[in-house]
Amino acid sequence: MDNHNMTQGEDMMNMTMPMNMSMGHEMSYMHMTFYWGKDSAILFSGWPGSSTGMYVLALVVVFVLAVILEWLGHCLVPGPHASHVASGLVRTAVHTVRVALAYIVMLALMSFNVGVLLVAVAGHGLGFLLFGSSVFRPPAAAPVTDVDRAKAGLPPMAC
Repeated sequence: MDNHNMTQGEDMMNMTMPMNMSMGHEMSYMHMTFYWGKDSAILFSGWPGSSTGMYVLALVVVFVLAVILEWLGHCLVPGPHASHVASGLVRTAVHTVRVALAYIVMLALMSFNVGVLLVAVAGHGLGFLLFGSSVFRPPAAAPVTDVDRAKAGLPPMAC
């Protein structure tokens, strides 16, 4: 393989793909490898753009979505006194919202921005610390068992 082909191959691994929206509009780029920088498109074309403030807002949004995902994954709804039908409808609604938010976080991660990856992981970590671990649970409260999780339609925590 000659030097020209090797350089071209390296360029292919670090390239961005031009995304032309329509005639007369500015061209945006979608990164195809992980990168660090505020100039990105997260979830929506042109957002956050090149503004540092909007990039920070995008990171906060992804962080909050990850925390909410953990909360939805660990909340036990509905209570033991709810009817069977109401319980099933509420669990279905919570599951649907949880899956939709998980897909949104996944799409944000597909921006390949390292900042988005870090805040998503940090949001999941903080959410688990707050809602999934026993750190903030009062000692008098009964621990959440796999039976309680099964009643709420959640998978057991053990693999």
